[in-house]
Amino acid sequence: MSHSSASTAARPVIVFDLDGTLVDTAPDLLDSLNHCLIAGGLTPADPVALRKFVGSGAKVMIERAYQAQNRQLTDADMQKLFALFMEHYNGNMPGSSVFYPGVLACLDRLSDAGYGLAVCTNKFEISAKTLLEGMGEAHRFLAICGQDTFPYRKPDPRHLTDTIAQAQGNPHQAIMVGDSRADIDAAKAAGIPVIAVDFGYTDLHVSHFEPSCIISHYDELTLDMASDLLEAAKQAAE
Repeated sequence: MSHSSASTAARPVIVFDLDGTLVDTAPDLLDSLNHCLIAGGLTPADPVALRKFVGSGAKVMIERAYQAQNRQLTDADMQKLFALFMEHYNGNMPGSSVFYPGVLACLDRLSDAGYGLAVCTNKFEISAKTLLEGMGEAHRFLAICGQDTFPYRKPDPRHLTDTIAQAQGNPHQAIMVGDSRADIDAAKAAGIPVIAVDFGYTDLHVSHFEPSCIISHYDELTLDMASDLLEAAKQAAE
């Protein structure tokens, strides 16, 4: 692939969040979180509670789970629990994780139409790559960037724009697809249209964060929707 300058037309890039957007990882995240909570003497979390904890990486998830049970967490405890979480999670990957209905057909549709695909997640890069490799689909993505790929992460817009750059795309010809406020805020701050899925991990409905549009199934992410969003973004920038 050419590393030519932005003067040559880069192919449009669609960037996806991972957990709660492309892949339903909740059963495995819950297993690993509860492995930590039990080790810390806490009550295991349930699947409904998990939705409020996910979205900003494992440490924040553990922190939120502790806060929900009004338990203090020292830095030393956090380091220990985080190591325990990562060992359990990475050791069982891909576990029960599955792509959401219609994801693979949608990725095929977009690739066949000339879109580049990328992943921008608040998971650690190695976990994201291991998961997608374990599911046999990592090869689809020009870039897989995690919370530790750059010195910043979503909702910082640079996490998204640097992911697009790594995929050899142009932020003026890109779309974000996500399930959380962090995804939507990062895209908005970068001036990039954002499609929100309404089946992911967030305690408030994604409509509260005012994405460009909302889908309930990947069949709704059509080539027309993508081209309309890119055209509207182009006109707004002019």
